[in-house]
Amino acid sequence: ARGRVIAFGGRILGDGEPKYLNSPDTPLFDKGRTLYNIDRAGPASRKANRLIVVEGYMDVIALDRAGIAEAVAPNGTAVTEAQLERMWRLDPAPILCFDGDAAGRKAAWRALETSLPHATDAKAIRFLFLPEDEDPDTYVRKHGKDAFEGLLGKSVPLSRFLIDELTGRVDLATAEGRARCVHEAKPLLRQVPAGVIRLQLVRELAEKTRLTADELMQACELASLSAQPPGAPARVARTPPTPLARQL
Repeated sequence: ARGRVIAFGGRILGDGEPKYLNSPDTPLFDKGRTLYNIDRAGPASRKANRLIVVEGYMDVIALDRAGIAEAVAPNGTAVTEAQLERMWRLDPAPILCFDGDAAGRKAAWRALETSLPHATDAKAIRFLFLPEDEDPDTYVRKHGKDAFEGLLGKSVPLSRFLIDELTGRVDLATAEGRARCVHEAKPLLRQVPAGVIRLQLVRELAEKTRLTADELMQACELASLSAQPPGAPARVARTPPTPLARQL
């Protein structure tokens, strides 16, 4: 974060394996906690009022050469909780940019699962999927900075990506498809902290599965919407007065 070298990484020129090779983990270099270019992207993100997260450091370099300096990347790993926390220190809603292929969507889903326990009104993430067979490196080289900037405006929030993925996997026209959707949503919704985000997700998913919000909460084994909000003072159970108490 202070611009000091803590490891090295390389990309093969031509064909061969591995395509990328990084230094091994050390006490200074923890892949799960490190974000490439964070020392330069930090000041740039505050100026641009956004943070872009791409999959590899070659994407960061290509964007920087095109004039987009507020980009970081994990180092050959899926996005971790520690990396998300570092992103949120710079931007409450970083844009996670993924390649336009099946591997990119799979990586995005892993990032979504990692972020769910931290999804609150103050911490969000957005998802951007590039056209198929494109990554930020190739796209910005072909189409330039302005075209990439246009794509950033099409990023979607976590809630939209989650709902679209869950409902896109099933046939909502059938009872079985709707039941399957609820089944797959259950472990995900249970990870989201109680609050406005979870409430919005429940209401939208309930509408799509033809349930009431309370029915969906019950199916997912979550506290009822009519239950006391977190932090509310406990209700004291009142016992009926005894005959002697009534006389007094």
